[in-house]
Amino acid sequence: MSDLTDQQLDRYARHIVLRDIGGIGQKKILGGHVLIVGAGGIGCPAIQYLAAAGIGSLTIIDDDIVSLSNLQRQVLFFTEDIGLPKVEVAESAAQRVNPDININTINQRLTAQHFSDDAAAFFEQFDVILDGSDNYQTRLLVSDYSIAHRVPLVSAAIGQFQGQLGLFRGWEKDKPCYRCFVGDALDPDDCDNCSEVGVLGAMVGLMGSFAAMEAIRVLTGFGDDPAGKLQLFDGLKPSMRSINLPKDPECKSCGALRKG
Repeated sequence: MSDLTDQQLDRYARHIVLRDIGGIGQKKILGGHVLIVGAGGIGCPAIQYLAAAGIGSLTIIDDDIVSLSNLQRQVLFFTEDIGLPKVEVAESAAQRVNPDININTINQRLTAQHFSDDAAAFFEQFDVILDGSDNYQTRLLVSDYSIAHRVPLVSAAIGQFQGQLGLFRGWEKDKPCYRCFVGDALDPDDCDNCSEVGVLGAMVGLMGSFAAMEAIRVLTGFGDDPAGKLQLFDGLKPSMRSINLPKDPECKSCGALRKG
């Protein structure tokens, strides 16, 4: 990548003066491509901070529309956006944050059927996947794609006053994947988790911002490598802690790689 322009030097000055990022790291950010699965509570702040950071390209996938109940926590959306596709509103908001980045939107749910023919061509363009989806079916599918195409996965989740986040590279022999963590978890048939049990809006913002930071870590390599650990936040106490996740040798996703 060519040298940074005067405008980029000014816009990203606070990154560039960080010893662990600098101009080289900012160039990596500008050349990065992040897939964001879910433009909801976690996706909204992640999109904002990744756009502000200068991520070269963002691809956002979501099939939902903005509803009134989203506005308590999904900070890209406003009352006048109700009824509009989330990806369209998110694209416009991100462009207002930073008009220099490239944004691609996919207004549909991520399913195995859609990517069955060209999954490799689709996923090989990304440097990192940021998953903020709200169900195990999608999360496990994203994890499987991450492993199959060797794209680092930042997975964030929330519930009421709690949040969790992990970086997964399950194709590596000593690193677990998301399925190692949750197994073959199933979604309840009769429960919309957020509407049934509630969620603190600010906790969602915290986890989305943390997810954006981890995506930038993947691109630039700053700090320690958190892969294989789960970061847990408890907003009631408040407290945070980190736990090590073991790799499951019988995992149907990454365990098969070891046996192969």
